[in-house]
Amino acid sequence: MELGVVSDIHSNLVALEAVLADMPAVDRLVCAGDVVGYNPWPAECVDELSERGVPTVMGNHDRMVATGRNFRGNGMAQAGIDHASDALNDVQRTWVENLPRSRRLADGRVKVVHDHPEVTDKYTYPEEFGPHLLGRDEDGSSDDSEDVLILGHTHVQHHEVYADGVVLNPGSVGQPRDEDPRAAYAVVDLDDLSVTEHRVKYNVEAVQEAVRDAGLPSRTADRLAEGR
Repeated sequence: MELGVVSDIHSNLVALEAVLADMPAVDRLVCAGDVVGYNPWPAECVDELSERGVPTVMGNHDRMVATGRNFRGNGMAQAGIDHASDALNDVQRTWVENLPRSRRLADGRVKVVHDHPEVTDKYTYPEEFGPHLLGRDEDGSSDDSEDVLILGHTHVQHHEVYADGVVLNPGSVGQPRDEDPRAAYAVVDLDDLSVTEHRVKYNVEAVQEAVRDAGLPSRTADRLAEGR
């Protein structure tokens, strides 16, 4: 069984469409959160996932829209939340509001969470990856462990394979921050626990123009070309 894994779409429909067009045939698509925020197309990105029935978890930007809370001290992020709040209709908003913090798929073999399996909003960078994140006891067993842990939030593409399983961040579709501006995603083969990381070019300039036309911060547009 192969899973196509995306995360941190952040309302970037152009990048999402490029990823979906580039992705090889998979048995299922899964999203590790932050469908909305930053970029101009929150409603369209929500529709793309909801209409496909993609199992998705709630990211911090999704939660801000769902709860009406504010990003204090981060005007760029708050502008994206305000834009999404205005753009979503009732059906789309309800979909976002009902996203869970975590999901288990493939008979419990795969766990999906946006940030960290135990600490909400914690950025789990590659140097913090380890088999301890898989939820196993010291003897390698646990009734609540998984073979694959999927994370997002950092916008940094990376994976590690351990004797106990795989920890994976597919990177960001809509706002990469690992100095590679191409949209990121990954494919996981559950049969042999292998991961293939992918990057795909998309029309960054068109998104930058749309960001500015929507009245969103210029920094939101600028960083797309920088991959940071």
